[in-house]
Amino acid sequence: MVPLFLLKEGTVYRILVAEPLAEEGLARLTASASVDIKTSISRDELMTIIDNYDALIVRSGTKVDRELLAAGSRLRVVGRAGTGVDNIDVESATRQGIVVVNAPASNSVAVAELAMGLILSLARHIPQAHQHVAEGGWSRAKFMGHEVRGKTLGLIGFGRIGAEVARRAKALEMDVVAYDPVVSIERAQQLGVSLASIDDVLQQSDFVSLHVPLVESTRHLINAQRLTLMKRGAYIINAARGGVIDESALVEAIDSGSIAGAAIDAYEQEPPVNSPLLKHPKVITIPHLGASTIEAQAMTGVDVAEGVLDALAGQSPRYAVNAPYIAPEDLGLLAPYAKLARSLGKLCIGVVDDPIQRYEFVYAGELASSSTSPVRTAILQGLLSGVSEQRITPVNAQVIARERGLRFSELTLPEVENYAGMLELRAYTATGKHVFSGTVLRDTPFVVELDGYWVTFEPSGSLLFTYHRDRPGMIGRVGTLLGAHDVNISSMQVGRIAPREQSLMVLTLDDSVPAEVIAQLMNEAHIQRAVALEL
Repeated sequence: MVPLFLLKEGTVYRILVAEPLAEEGLARLTASASVDIKTSISRDELMTIIDNYDALIVRSGTKVDRELLAAGSRLRVVGRAGTGVDNIDVESATRQGIVVVNAPASNSVAVAELAMGLILSLARHIPQAHQHVAEGGWSRAKFMGHEVRGKTLGLIGFGRIGAEVARRAKALEMDVVAYDPVVSIERAQQLGVSLASIDDVLQQSDFVSLHVPLVESTRHLINAQRLTLMKRGAYIINAARGGVIDESALVEAIDSGSIAGAAIDAYEQEPPVNSPLLKHPKVITIPHLGASTIEAQAMTGVDVAEGVLDALAGQSPRYAVNAPYIAPEDLGLLAPYAKLARSLGKLCIGVVDDPIQRYEFVYAGELASSSTSPVRTAILQGLLSGVSEQRITPVNAQVIARERGLRFSELTLPEVENYAGMLELRAYTATGKHVFSGTVLRDTPFVVELDGYWVTFEPSGSLLFTYHRDRPGMIGRVGTLLGAHDVNISSMQVGRIAPREQSLMVLTLDDSVPAEVIAQLMNEAHIQRAVALEL
């Protein structure tokens, strides 16, 4: 749970729950934010009020398309209480800097158990036998079935759910073969599963269970041609997504005797009005029950709630669909470096006047041994936040950087002098190189080099920088001017090339710097430039 103090100080985030969510998830949300529950909201009403909310939580019934996302000017995160995000325009959300989170792990066991239930129901004709008895019949011979022990189960898709199905199938003494283009042989062997091509899986299996998402490459993955590859007398189960099977081809394969039957939980059109699958004597049809257990719904609600709150708090949601994730073991190291990275980017843009041709990001020491992707994204976010009208977040920073043609290279150095780790941002202009670097001390970011000057300060709040000739009384003159405008100085650092040569003064302030102060500083004889920044 994200406690209130992690949210932006003084901000009460507003969350709209547009479809039913388990009480456990609602409790997480209401403890940390203002929550409106409108589970019967119409599309028109949603379009009208969405700009009042920082987060939207839906299930599969709400279409979160480009139009809705554009209307949500305040939206920071969309949460999908479930696995698939077919109903969310993730690309548009990414472009607008909106995090999309889901709950992919919460229903794994529920779906796996349902798939096993459907396998056993097909093998023993349980629904048909129930209906027969309910109608007054008592013919056992009509429902002669099969044991699943010793049979081969083919899994199309071997992710979280596929692996859970495999565990249960192995407990029932089934042989399991799977197709998944990204799963390693070692991972499959750990669970006693053989990997094969999709066609080989279909040819070998007595039962085929589908566990793939619906994307363009998997639409009608099981088509008429692939159905002919299956064993005569085999069964197919779809507890994944509608559209993965060509339903018309499936009915034809069953009617021709090519396969024995099917069990379907997800359909091309839901509800499946007038589908030929309905009332077919060799097809078990149920109303998309995969995640419909009390336990799964509670876990889904909690997972999506925590993902939404993490995103609002500027943290790394575990199940973010379109944002970089920092693993828990790396969070302690990378989170403060990411904060430092954003600050260095903002400092660079605020201080460097000349057009920047390219950048170089240098990760040194302890930082070089971890994933630098979150830090890279944070640097880009800092660089772009001051020059783009779009809201720049970790979600869209790299997209916007590519669109603007921002050029950068990266360098990792295993060792660094004086510090455990160092982050350096180098900006190259036509006239030279500008260097901004920092480190993390006691989990707090510090800048240690600013535009070539060695200074040490914490990059936060109001900052004032003066480039000046090192002359007696310069510090006093600046301090007196700030005091005359009731601006309090909290710390001061001076870096210089040599005594009485060019210097940089850095002041961290308790108050913002009025524009007239900058104007008066620029009138001082030995001050070449004064810059005020808010970090």
